[in-house]
Amino acid sequence: MGERKHKPFIAMNRIINSQNNSDKEEQKASSTVDRRSFLMSAGIAASVGAALVACSKDHEPTPDAGTTVNLGSGDVGVLNYAYALEQLEAAFYIQVIDTPYTGMTAEEKTILTDIRDHEIIHRDFFKTALTAAAPSAIIPGLTPDFSSIDFSSKTSVLGHAKIFEDTGVAAYNGAGNMIKTADYLVLAGKIVSVEARHASVIRDLINKNSADFAGDDVVDNNGFDQSLEPSAILSAVQKFIKNPINGANVGK
Repeated sequence: MGERKHKPFIAMNRIINSQNNSDKEEQKASSTVDRRSFLMSAGIAASVGAALVACSKDHEPTPDAGTTVNLGSGDVGVLNYAYALEQLEAAFYIQVIDTPYTGMTAEEKTILTDIRDHEIIHRDFFKTALTAAAPSAIIPGLTPDFSSIDFSSKTSVLGHAKIFEDTGVAAYNGAGNMIKTADYLVLAGKIVSVEARHASVIRDLINKNSADFAGDDVVDNNGFDQSLEPSAILSAVQKFIKNPINGANVGK
């Protein structure tokens, strides 16, 4: 697979959500984001994606495993939600490539390495942009728990890759209507389309040359992919993250 080139995103006008009540300042920090800073940082992250991959293959620094991570509210909550999921996917594929399953072919390694690199870029994209635009609200690095995954088994690895990719697509689809800023919706659309490509190729690795690449379990009779609320997604992935995740206010 060829090297992916990422175009910088365009910086937009700054959002200011003014509030007179001082008690609301903390809520403001967790529910609004400086759009100019976010998109400028997003452009920087995307334009140096290859460099981020080269130096970011280790797991993120993490808080204590028992510490509850609150994703926050508003657009910041949605962005933190996406950042949490991208952390999980990046950590998974880093482990897959670091400890290849038995019998991994050159083609499979190329595909899985490509996916790993995309997920690292997505993870670092959100980290860089949120750090610049909402430094007091960004969540920390999470502690993954892959104890239920047998990384030496192709069936186990690809089966869980399918879960993560299908879940990622459904998560972005479900969060789309919660995003209040149109520019972020465009960014989410660009990322979910990549996640859908990942989901498709993983399904093809499991069952080559079949209709599973767009199976009836994810695409309905109207030709629409599945969409799930944050509560359903977080419930499904919590077993793979040691930190309890609180996403009750995402998008609110």
